[in-house]
Amino acid sequence: MSLTLANKLTIGRILAVPFFIASLIYYVPERDYLRYFALGIFLLAIITDVIDGYVARRHHQKTEAGAILDPLADKFLLISAFVCLYKVKEISGSLGVPMSILLIVISRDAILLTGSAVIYMVNSKIDIVPTKWGKATTFLQVVAIVGVFLRLPIFPIAWYAVAGITIISGLDYVRNGMKALNVNVN
Repeated sequence: MSLTLANKLTIGRILAVPFFIASLIYYVPERDYLRYFALGIFLLAIITDVIDGYVARRHHQKTEAGAILDPLADKFLLISAFVCLYKVKEISGSLGVPMSILLIVISRDAILLTGSAVIYMVNSKIDIVPTKWGKATTFLQVVAIVGVFLRLPIFPIAWYAVAGITIISGLDYVRNGMKALNVNVN
């Protein structure tokens, strides 16, 4: 079985994550170019996410592997960004990721991954479909991360928006997961 172009792009995104993390781990103010290098990797990964989705839909390259790998690649990249930008305060100073946002993002994604595994174990299949809330969450999280890299003043209201949409999308996915498990949800 050969890999589709969409799946190759997704795997490339996954393989970029360690380089992204390394550029942040080795960041010091004297090597500010590493911040831009990490931002470049992050933006390239986001662009390949858009491209692989387009290619998969347009050229009928949707696969079961892609349906699992694509959201995992997103999780690896976004969680890595939030954790690293929380830990590496020199990159953003006081503009960094607040602990509360880090906990909300990680908790939501841990719940989603655990729920997906449970659904798969119970139903022997899983149909991962991004929702409008999930897409909005990813968009706001990406904008916030880019803002931190660029040292833009991200005001508390922006972090509240990221937290709120992350919580809403998490609850929406939980509701959809309960339906997939045939649990009555109002």
